[in-house]
Amino acid sequence: MRAWLLPEGADGFDKLYMKELPDPEPGPGQILIAPAAWSLNYRDFMVASGRYLGGAITQPSIPLSDGAGKVVALGEGVKSVRVGDEVQSTFFQGWHNGPPKLVPALGDGKAPGMLAEKVVLDEHGVVPIARSLDVQQAACLPCAGVTAWNALFEGGHPLKAGDKVLVLGTGGVSLIALKLAKAAGAEVIATSSSDEKLEQVKALGADHTINYKAVPDWGEHVRDNFGGANKIVEVGGSGTLEQSMKACAPLAEIALIGVLADGPPPQPRGLMFTGSSIRGIFVGSSRMASDLNTFVDRHHLTFPVGKTFAFEEADQAYAFARGPESFGKTVIALT
Repeated sequence: MRAWLLPEGADGFDKLYMKELPDPEPGPGQILIAPAAWSLNYRDFMVASGRYLGGAITQPSIPLSDGAGKVVALGEGVKSVRVGDEVQSTFFQGWHNGPPKLVPALGDGKAPGMLAEKVVLDEHGVVPIARSLDVQQAACLPCAGVTAWNALFEGGHPLKAGDKVLVLGTGGVSLIALKLAKAAGAEVIATSSSDEKLEQVKALGADHTINYKAVPDWGEHVRDNFGGANKIVEVGGSGTLEQSMKACAPLAEIALIGVLADGPPPQPRGLMFTGSSIRGIFVGSSRMASDLNTFVDRHHLTFPVGKTFAFEEADQAYAFARGPESFGKTVIALT
């Protein structure tokens, strides 16, 4: 089989290389998957650059957490899936339900990676893909989709119809959150620095858009013009968190997801005036992945794929996803 790998000590995605490897075989309780599509997340760039949790990878490793395809073989004792089932990977192979478990995650240099033509996973490390999605869309959900679901529907204040949701930027998590929130009956406010991308976001259903370069105090703008947001999908981190706190409606929740924007530590006292809270999000469990796919099928949702590359062009996919033209999820697919 063909697989893409990062070398030991990789410090950037430009070190990716493709190699022919023996087909893996599933052991007891394991399954063999033939992925047909994969997607990229910001976290994959951190792994490739050696800046992910635990530092640089210590051995040649197959990257990526997100993939979808068919089950092609079963190990001894497997009962939860069958050959031919269409499935998607789960980010944390060992977090099935309950409180967060910081176990190794797919594609981190310690757990298996998905960017190969054959992958062995635990039989409980996959979920059936949603019937309303094709395999490329399904491949976008294991990390970004479950993260968006967790941000909106888990925790102490699940999203309800009529709430206002603020999504930052036009990356995969934010656009999937937009689609989920609209399906749940929420009003969505979206930000970007690009008017062209904001037009695309409007076409996906956003009710209000803000160019944060034209409106640098966008948090106050959300508060003053829309009454604040009940849920904020905060992918920026320290560079945007203070504005997100200004954007809070009373008793709002900020789902702290990302670290995309650097900046000085925010002043948190704004939370005192609205009684709002910040909840840390680190993807989610396989139960959340199943709940997400049930919701997707109930509402017949589809998700936009920004651009698709062939398996042989995986390195080009990385370069595109890292560039300014990226919108939503960048996908790699067998052609």
